Amino acid sequence: MAELSCEALHLGELIFVPTATSPLKPKGPVATNEQRLAMLRLAISGHPAFRVDTREIDRGGVSYTVDTVRELRQERPHDEFFLLIGTDAFNSLDQWRSPEELISIVTPVVLRRGGDKDADWSLIERLVGPMRAAVIRDAALEIPMIEVSSGEIRASVAEGRSIRYRVPRAVEAMIEAEGLYRT
Repeated sequence: MAELSCEALHLGELIFVPTATSPLKPKGPVATNEQRLAMLRLAISGHPAFRVDTREIDRGGVSYTVDTVRELRQERPHDEFFLLIGTDAFNSLDQWRSPEELISIVTPVVLRRGGDKDADWSLIERLVGPMRAAVIRDAALEIPMIEVSSGEIRASVAEGRSIRYRVPRAVEAMIEAEGLYRT
């Protein structure tokens, strides 16, 4: 999805911002923030447009996307920002902190995977009006269906099943070496 988004939007840089350990994650084996950062760095290494920003993990506690985007805008006032977001997260945008402000300073790019429900465009119109909603709707991208999720990866590892070809080989090796996600 990241590569397709970079190409479709002609992005010069794509910033991955991992969140601090979420209290909403289901119980079970989890990786530490340091392990998650290491896996992310392994997964995107060598790509000239991809970089990791650790500010939310460094900040600690609960992080809100609007705070992170505010900081990035202050640091880079002349850059245009997009927020890559799946339809499921987009459809709950009204429950996020300061959604009107967020979508006024960043353009959400709704990534709709094959098989996903369509985005609830009426939600965005209520938040920002029809003109801005049209810009956001025009930025949406259709993503080929790739049936893989982080939860499914963790479950496969816990059950001793292979995750080969679903994560980069370096990430697979780290998970194995460190015994991550084992029950």
